[in-house]
Amino acid sequence: QVQLVESGGGLVQAGDSLRLSCAASGRTFSDYAMGWFRTAPGKERDFVARISGNSGNTLYAESVKGRFTVSRDNAKNTVYLQMNSLKPEDTAVYYCAAGRLGPTGYAYPYWGQGTQVTVSS
Repeated sequence: QVQLVESGGGLVQAGDSLRLSCAASGRTFSDYAMGWFRTAPGKERDFVARISGNSGNTLYAESVKGRFTVSRDNAKNTVYLQMNSLKPEDTAVYYCAAGRLGPTGYAYPYWGQGTQVTVSS
């Protein structure tokens, strides 16, 4: 069982930066890939970024590539999402999730409660 708690959201202006954090419980944090997802108003949940457990390999959605950076500190059981050059279209509830690679791709059984990010123009 993994419990996740996000923090760091808020209201910012376009062009500003925010860093989201996601603290995980449990002693096997490094076994899990960590993903960031977001749900914008009226839209479905979208993938934002992923970082693997130990190798640190990352993957980003095209919409955030070059602006967002995902990282993790396995000693602190925490994953981060550094968001720079924020745009109004980044406004969403951001969720972190813990998962593993399975035969059909990554599956994320554990989710945080989400943190709101609002970017004003």
